[in-house]
Amino acid sequence: MTAAKTLEIRNLAKTFAMAGGRRVAAVRDFSLRIEAGEFVTLLGPSGCGKTTVLRTLAGLEEADTGEVLLDGRPIHALPAHRRRVGMVFQNYALFPHLSVFENVAYSLRIRRTANEAVGKAVAAALAAVGLDEMGARLPGQLSGGQQQRVALARALVMEPDLLLFDEPLSNLDAKLRVQVRGELKRLQKRLGTTALYVTHDQDEAMSLSDRIAVINAGRLEQVATPEEIYARPATLFVAGFVGQVNALPARVLERRGDTLAVTVLGQTVEVPARDGLAGAVLAIVRPESLRLGPPRAGAHTGAVEEVEYRGDRVEYRVRLADAAVVAVEPAQGRRFAAGEPVHVELNAAAVHLLPA
Repeated sequence: MTAAKTLEIRNLAKTFAMAGGRRVAAVRDFSLRIEAGEFVTLLGPSGCGKTTVLRTLAGLEEADTGEVLLDGRPIHALPAHRRRVGMVFQNYALFPHLSVFENVAYSLRIRRTANEAVGKAVAAALAAVGLDEMGARLPGQLSGGQQQRVALARALVMEPDLLLFDEPLSNLDAKLRVQVRGELKRLQKRLGTTALYVTHDQDEAMSLSDRIAVINAGRLEQVATPEEIYARPATLFVAGFVGQVNALPARVLERRGDTLAVTVLGQTVEVPARDGLAGAVLAIVRPESLRLGPPRAGAHTGAVEEVEYRGDRVEYRVRLADAAVVAVEPAQGRRFAAGEPVHVELNAAAVHLLPA
């Protein structure tokens, strides 16, 4: 493999013509830098523009405006076959009548690469993904996870400077998806190739990524580590899209040095100060940061509306006087029934504030 490259996307924009002459903006003023060897996931709902970004980087779509650079070298004007970009598609796009070896070798054959060089390159790519003994098999004789690795080997055989993944695990069942994404992460780290991965699956993004770039309606909402995205979302959209969230009405009372005194759920808590926040705000609280207990004097009390058993945990929907909240408790602890009165206790350290 070649040395890892830095990817820089500057002010990318792409619109599509629709019926009646109308144009729809798929990507708007999109800028992102990915460091050499980094694994970044582009996360967002269906139709938000993430696959358009990927296809533009690969040279399969032409951007209206913007630049794409690999290690400072502009590639946005180059045809796809000269960009040194490998792409793994959602449906793998394997040829069912060709062996695993020939599927991986296909792009080299197109370039009229010498047979000896093809053999060495394909053997190295199959070994990299752990399929060196399966070159003679047909795709139909492989499991879904093995087919995914063939598609990856086909991208790797060209020794790309950048690997792109377009929801490559979406066709696998849930258990296999977890297994294959673990293999994929280990392989990418071992090879050190710079990677951009597209998905709408929050669990995939959280488990695979060095950083996550959340996109909504063609614009970036936040780029940060999985931990920061989850604990300190920059916008209400990010908070709601990445995991469950309680967005609770709150009020800033005063600033106390580096903290703000805030009232939320009947409690006064201190949270890290942020500029520009005053008066009415939203308190972002994850369900696991709420604790339930029997009613008691002076506590914020409500009633359990719904109970969902999830194996290792139980989710409760609780109706309070001024809000409805979702709380998560370990399944091994005390259980509450629908209709039962409870008090709700807040972990102040987990509160994150956003403008109302």
